[in-house]
Amino acid sequence: MLHMLKLSVGPKDVAQLRGIQKLRALTDPPLRHQTRMPPKRREEILDGGSIYWVVAGFLQVRQRILDIIEDDWGDGTPCCGLVLDPKLVMVEARATKAFQGWRYLTPEDAPADIREGAAASGMESLPDALKAALREARLI
Repeated sequence: MLHMLKLSVGPKDVAQLRGIQKLRALTDPPLRHQTRMPPKRREEILDGGSIYWVVAGFLQVRQRILDIIEDDWGDGTPCCGLVLDPKLVMVEARATKAFQGWRYLTPEDAPADIREGAAASGMESLPDALKAALREARLI
């Protein structure tokens, strides 16, 4: 299995990425991300791989890659289409420097998924006053 890492250009947060993809899935199915060059390691990616999105400078979310197809930009110019599962899975965020194109990401280097409703790691090291403020704001 192998993953891909890609900058999400445009959306300012995961909610905006979700909205854009929801509209795209309705107006131009199947939901896919188009890229100029197809990955050479196609079979490894299709063996359970995901695309990990960097949104606003942080690797934050992933989507399963369901297929890799020949596609076109709409003007007939050929490209590669990464067919995506519409479900966005939040991952443990980490800062990521900008890069062009996409990169391969091994499972060992990929951040762990965040289970919905799970407590954030590192909470015990927060100052008591901050924990109290977060509880008061109903964030924890």
